[in-house]
Amino acid sequence: MKKTALILLLLGIFYFPILADTTDVNQEVFIMEIKDQIDVRTNRYVELALQEAKERNSSHILIEMNTYGGALYDADEIRSALLNLDIPVYVFIDNNAASAGALISIACDSIYMAPGGSIGAATVVNQTGEAAPDKYQSYMRSIMRSTAEASGRDPRIAEAMVDEKIEIEGITKAGEVITFSTSEAIKHGFCEGEFNNTTELLTYLNLDSSKVHRYEVSGTESIISFFINPFISGILILIIIGGIYFELQTPGVGFPIMASIIALVLYLVPYYLNGLAENWEILAFVIGLVLIAIEVFVIPGFGIFGILGLILTLGSLVFMMLNNEMFDFEFVPSENITRALLTTLTGLFGSIILMFIGGVRLTNSNFFKKVALQGVQAKTEGYSSRFIKAGLAGKTGTVFSVLRPSGKVEIDGELYDANTRGEYLDQGEKIVVVDESGTSLKVKKAEN
Repeated sequence: MKKTALILLLLGIFYFPILADTTDVNQEVFIMEIKDQIDVRTNRYVELALQEAKERNSSHILIEMNTYGGALYDADEIRSALLNLDIPVYVFIDNNAASAGALISIACDSIYMAPGGSIGAATVVNQTGEAAPDKYQSYMRSIMRSTAEASGRDPRIAEAMVDEKIEIEGITKAGEVITFSTSEAIKHGFCEGEFNNTTELLTYLNLDSSKVHRYEVSGTESIISFFINPFISGILILIIIGGIYFELQTPGVGFPIMASIIALVLYLVPYYLNGLAENWEILAFVIGLVLIAIEVFVIPGFGIFGILGLILTLGSLVFMMLNNEMFDFEFVPSENITRALLTTLTGLFGSIILMFIGGVRLTNSNFFKKVALQGVQAKTEGYSSRFIKAGLAGKTGTVFSVLRPSGKVEIDGELYDANTRGEYLDQGEKIVVVDESGTSLKVKKAEN
């Protein structure tokens, strides 16, 4: 009995440290950042980050937060994703968590803040910075309240971060929205502690010995972000429009339209993957191109089809850059709208300049001479598009088939295509040739 007890004691001495260490070593802290304006790009960043955290079986997620807010729609999607996550999520506010940032922070399991940090001021504003209509404030109050309830925080305080009319004794007066400092947030249950940095925070959470994985976007996502840059978008628009124009000018070359198609793909795909380019916007772009093609090939000139085509094409390119809800631009910052318009117009005018200046240089370049037919079938070399022999002007003949006003005539036993200047001539009537230029003879009734 004593031997058995001794063996169990020795096993405990040797194996207990191993079991204790294994528990800590198997933990991984997944760190991600929200340190910019919250928009569709941030939404996609968070979506990809949370997906990777699940795939890695991370035990904890830590968000480093410093933002003044952004788009309500995207913040709401991020909030919902965090609330539905099984992994504990902590947020460290390193300065600001305003507006949409406050909403996302409240959705986390625990909030920690740096000295001098702040959280709150969640009133919904439009692109001019003014308070949005009450229907949007009501929606924001609702999701702030429900998020606070889900995370065990005071829902009344969360509402007061949105609505200046709410008065809470000892916390806020009517006419002011709540913005908590770090100490105030701790006092009222919207912060669990104050730390100088995430290293101190991990030590406090007993996670300092855990593996730490800091999320970084993949090369593909970096490329997508590169092409969403307004400057690059402007260049792509220039290539799209310029390529279509040069292909119409020199049909069959292939290079201009291929460049246009590649630029179009590089323009559409990044915006589509980031949730900016909606299906209806892409459809509007395609319809616009079809209308322009009809104007060019079917009814030459520039009328209603061409104007509508340009409006749809250019308008859809602008809308693809903006996170609007079916023409609702209430929450789209004015600078984003201005930037989208300037980018599209710059691409348009750049392509026009390219058409007039670059077109001449392109057709004279060595590359163009290699891919385009340069030979000329000159008349002096015996080439001709005419099937009528010379010397028929003034000749007389008869109508072989009725001229209404075109048909065939017989002259010296041979048949020729012919047309009158509008008069109808019956079969067998005498005619005289008045003009032999072109591909058919011009004739008139011969005088008896």
